[in-house]
Amino acid sequence: MKAVVHVFLKPGVLDVQGKAVQSALHGLGWGDVDHVRVGRVIEFDLAGEDAADGKARVEAMCQRLLANPVIEGYRVEIAP
Repeated sequence: MKAVVHVFLKPGVLDVQGKAVQSALHGLGWGDVDHVRVGRVIEFDLAGEDAADGKARVEAMCQRLLANPVIEGYRVEIAP
């Protein structure tokens, strides 16, 4: 099965990268863009066929390695 993890900064955490992208977009003429946040997507194949078990395993991976739960949130998607 395929796992997709979306990692993003929690609200209230300063997103320096998002501010840089917003500034660049404004400089290129898209001044109507606001509140830019930058995150990351992690995709990988996961052995097994039980989606619930797979999601639980990926959640544990997020807590221990893939995300910093102090400043980041995440969303897990499992597809067969």
